[in-house]
Amino acid sequence: MSPTYRAVCFDLDGTLLDTLEDLADSANRTLREHGLPVHPVEAYKYFVGDGMRMLVRRMVPARLRDDDDLADKLFCGARAQYAKRWAEKTKPYPGIPELLDELAARDLAMAVLSNKPHDFTELCVAELLPHWKFHVVQGVSDEVPAKPDPTGVRRVAETLNIPPAEFLYVGDTATDMKTASAGGMFAVGVLWGFRLADELLEHGAKALIEHPAELLDLL
Repeated sequence: MSPTYRAVCFDLDGTLLDTLEDLADSANRTLREHGLPVHPVEAYKYFVGDGMRMLVRRMVPARLRDDDDLADKLFCGARAQYAKRWAEKTKPYPGIPELLDELAARDLAMAVLSNKPHDFTELCVAELLPHWKFHVVQGVSDEVPAKPDPTGVRRVAETLNIPPAEFLYVGDTATDMKTASAGGMFAVGVLWGFRLADELLEHGAKALIEHPAELLDLL
C-alpha cells in the first residue's frame, strides 16, 4: 500500500525562491570591501546551501578559509549587505505559486526549513510568499543548527504532530537530501534549483522533479 503524505516541508533558497543573484551580489560586495576576489553568480550555486557562515568560508581564497577573524568579519558584512538587497531580484520560481495553491486546496500542512539565518527566513517567507500558510517557518538559530542536522525536521514534525514518514521533504541540494533521510522524511530533489541530479541521487533523493507541479504526482 502506498504511503499517505499529509505534509510538505520545503527548503527555501533554490526550492521555493530563486535567491541566487541577491545572495551573490551581497557576497561580492562584501568581498570587494575586504579587497578579495569576487565570483560569477553561477559559482554561488556551490557556495550556498549550508548556511551563511559556510558561504563566507567557501567564497574566500583557500589560503584564508581557516582565518576565523576574517570569517567573522565577512559574515557580519554579508548579513549587512543582504539586509539591504534580499528582495531586489529574489522571486518564487515559475510554478511555485500554483503548486502552493494546490497543496493548500488539498489541505496539506506546509512548512519551510532553511539554512538561512532565522530572521531572514521569516522575512523572505512573509514578504515573498505572503498568500500561503506555512505552519512552521524555521531557519538557523541558537536552538536549531544548520541542516543536515535533523533537529529542524524533527521540530517541524513534532510541531505539526505528524509522523516524519508522512512528510514529503522538498529541496535542491545534497544537504537537503541528507536532512530528509536523517529525519525520516521522503526526500524529493528539485532540478530547477542550485544543484544537479547526480548529487541529489547520490545523497538520498527518492524522487526527482523537473517542475513544481510534478510534486502532486507523489501525493
